[in-house]
Amino acid sequence: MTALRFINARIVCPAGGIRDGELLVDGETIVARIDGDAQVIDCRGRTLAPGIVDLAAFAVDKAACRAGGIVRVALMPDQSPVLDDPGIVRRAATMGKPELWVHPLAAATQGLEGRDLAEMAINASAGARGVATGRRWIGDAGLMRKALAYARDCDLTLVSHAEDAALAGDAVATDGLTATLLGLPSAPPVVEALAIARDLMLAEDTGARLHIRQVTTAAGLDLIRAAKRRGVAVTCGITPAHLMLSDIAMNDFRTFAHLSPPLRSEDDRRACVAALADGTIDVLGSGHDPRGPEEKRLPFADSAPGAAGARTLLALALGLAENEGIGHDRLFALLAANPASILGLDVGALTPGMPADLVLLDPGAPWQVDATRDGNTPFDGLPVQGKVLRVWKGGKEIPGA
Repeated sequence: MTALRFINARIVCPAGGIRDGELLVDGETIVARIDGDAQVIDCRGRTLAPGIVDLAAFAVDKAACRAGGIVRVALMPDQSPVLDDPGIVRRAATMGKPELWVHPLAAATQGLEGRDLAEMAINASAGARGVATGRRWIGDAGLMRKALAYARDCDLTLVSHAEDAALAGDAVATDGLTATLLGLPSAPPVVEALAIARDLMLAEDTGARLHIRQVTTAAGLDLIRAAKRRGVAVTCGITPAHLMLSDIAMNDFRTFAHLSPPLRSEDDRRACVAALADGTIDVLGSGHDPRGPEEKRLPFADSAPGAAGARTLLALALGLAENEGIGHDRLFALLAANPASILGLDVGALTPGMPADLVLLDPGAPWQVDATRDGNTPFDGLPVQGKVLRVWKGGKEIPGA
């Protein structure tokens, strides 16, 4: 492979901060020096950052990932068939290469049914980088404790969905004025805190690593903060939707705003933004879960939850960083370095020895989110800034559409 010399770049690295200068790549790896000729790429002052590691997406869309600067995807086990078998896990791990690397999260229980543990060790040997409960919560505390202990022994992080299913029932919204006015089945936001509290206690008891895929309430975030202070090995994530939208986005029964977990109150939204700024939240992910017209053109309560998010993740994240005064080095920790660490991947920084997974972007380039191109997104029509110009995976450029 050709050696590359990136010049006139604004280099953003979660480990090394932000600097202006050049970056050297030899083959698949970032290096400190190059002996011999190299192809020169003039970045013209644009931002060169680590390729995004998208933790806990439900679908793989190579074109959307390329457009959004995503080079690695941790795929949730909610597939058809479920990722609970080594053959299925192995096939998922190879599905996007070489342009996009997929890191499967194997099912914690067989068929994601919450009754019997899946074979975590065998699935890990087949390529699983973690285990997950999928869109569901394991209601059986004894089984969840066994799952955490098994994941610990396999040196895997368990990714959990935080929603007490018994209390949530068939709710599609959060208790409040919006749900009442729309006549939608709703549940109190405590459904999240109840699930988090139990899982934190079990993680602390077993010494397992727990990642709560989405924490969207002030009460849930307070529990995470307290657990981290006690030394519990817990991390948590969120998507731009729960940072930027409250439940009023469901007005007019907009099914593109039917998400899981459902959108929360404005107070909870503000608590999420504060938690992003103070470091409580570790991961900013797309939650990419696209739905077709047949699943969204239905009455709100009958529609499927989920939204496309891969193509818009970076631009929305850049807007959040600008509004909240978050440095781009910290932002790419949320987008790349922290997700990689949770998955046990040695990527996400622009330092010598790291894989040359790179994204060149123009943070100020304007564009408008369009659901006809970007998928069923609650941000349809929103003007944003931040456009991916070029992407490299392991030193090889990935062409755009």
